[in-house]
Amino acid sequence: MATTGGCHCGAIRYEAEGQALTHALCHCTDCRRHAGAPMVGWTMYPLDAVKVTKGSPKVYASSAHGRRYFCPDCGTGLFFTNATILPGIIDVQSATYDNPDAVPARAHIQVADRISWMERAHELPVFERYPPQQ
Repeated sequence: MATTGGCHCGAIRYEAEGQALTHALCHCTDCRRHAGAPMVGWTMYPLDAVKVTKGSPKVYASSAHGRRYFCPDCGTGLFFTNATILPGIIDVQSATYDNPDAVPARAHIQVADRISWMERAHELPVFERYPPQQ
């Protein structure tokens, strides 16, 4: 069964075949800065399991060996590869799945770089939509 997803504007679509190798929430500085978010969910697959079915992502060399793939129209981050550290592997940003609940997260990684307040983020007040007006 394929897991499908795409970018915010719909210009890029992809499918990932088979079971994910893992799903981790990354707190590294590079991921945070690239996404503009306190952490990024990455689901790891064998490289040949992920196919772009619509459009063509742009590739950014974010480090000596790291490559980040994103939509050139809306900027949505989609994939990450690093042939040196993770040969034959592709990471898919799990928040871009059509069904983000399809593959549950299994771990937090790169917590040495975690923003300090993220350690207790689960303790913050929770609202269905927005907090009530004061």
